[in-house]
Amino acid sequence: MEIDDKVSTYLQTQQQTAPPELAQYFGEFEDLYERKIWHQLTNLVERFINIPEAAPYRVGIYHEFVRDWQKYMNKVKLVLFALAAARQLDSISEAAEFMEKIASEVDKPESQEAFALASLESAHFKLLLNDLDATRETLEKSQRMIESFAQVDPVIYASFYRVCADYYKAKAAFGQYYKNALLLLACIDVQELSKEDRVQRAYDLAIAALLSDTIYNFGDLLSHPILEALRNTEHEWMISLLLAFNAGDIGKFEALMAQLQAQPLLVQQEAFLQQKIRLMALIESMFRRQGTGARTVPFSAVSAETKLPAGEIEHLVMKALSLGLIRGGIDQVDQQITVQWVQPRYLGKEQIRNLVERLAQWEDRVKDTAQRMSNTTPELFA
Repeated sequence: MEIDDKVSTYLQTQQQTAPPELAQYFGEFEDLYERKIWHQLTNLVERFINIPEAAPYRVGIYHEFVRDWQKYMNKVKLVLFALAAARQLDSISEAAEFMEKIASEVDKPESQEAFALASLESAHFKLLLNDLDATRETLEKSQRMIESFAQVDPVIYASFYRVCADYYKAKAAFGQYYKNALLLLACIDVQELSKEDRVQRAYDLAIAALLSDTIYNFGDLLSHPILEALRNTEHEWMISLLLAFNAGDIGKFEALMAQLQAQPLLVQQEAFLQQKIRLMALIESMFRRQGTGARTVPFSAVSAETKLPAGEIEHLVMKALSLGLIRGGIDQVDQQITVQWVQPRYLGKEQIRNLVERLAQWEDRVKDTAQRMSNTTPELFA
């Protein structure tokens, strides 16, 4: 195959002018292009555009080279190459229009996955322009398309969950953001994100976990490596705050109030956070009692553990019951609550130590019961 003069001129020019570590790629591009080895060429281009130093070349590579042989490549990869170029354009609106054009080009029966991906990435640029309605419409259409596919490339799932997460962040829908952001992280290698992106995603997840009125178990986040991105940053204290909430530790929460005051979003929701930490303290208190036989707890004990007046305990317990955090009942006459079930917990080291102690106590009680039965009815153990 003879190389197109324009393609040849472009590749040779870049080979002569690019830095040595990038110039070699253009020589390899020319060789693979001439020999029609499209799969290897696609992979090499993908490797090239993912090099941070290659960012200034992404638009040129796409328009001057990739477009010439795009019919031979996987269309999902084509969209990814176009996306890399779009991210280098001068304006977000120009990038949105560019990706919309790419979406229309791949909107064919044999390339619907690529169409879904291009549509999602166009919607993401529109989201950056605050066009929430257009973003929501694309998300709804894309979800239906993805559900109809027999197989889905992980990159499409990642795109879908990223756009969903950022859409719900814009809507301040904390629970939905939390869910979709964690699903996104399940689709990608976290270490491939930049340090800044890891810190921002971890911070946003921490905020969402704290401010969601549906999340009372932080296990998925506390056990995820993304949270380590906050170490040695100005947001490192957020890890301590999450652990305090997870353990229902009101004292530790109050000790972190100074840092919390520097976060406007948390300050705005301080009343909600005060209620949430007390709900977490209630859950933790009831969880510690599971297996001890103490299923009926007086209001006074709950008051001491949640640092609330006795008159507010009934309302707190009713809230926990309505959220499905515990199951049981309230005895208003005797001022006590009975708990049959507590939402499963993510256990920190201290909580695990407490659980070990409870299991040891349970073992001692079982042995004691068996010994009493043996002494009372020895014929059963003959």
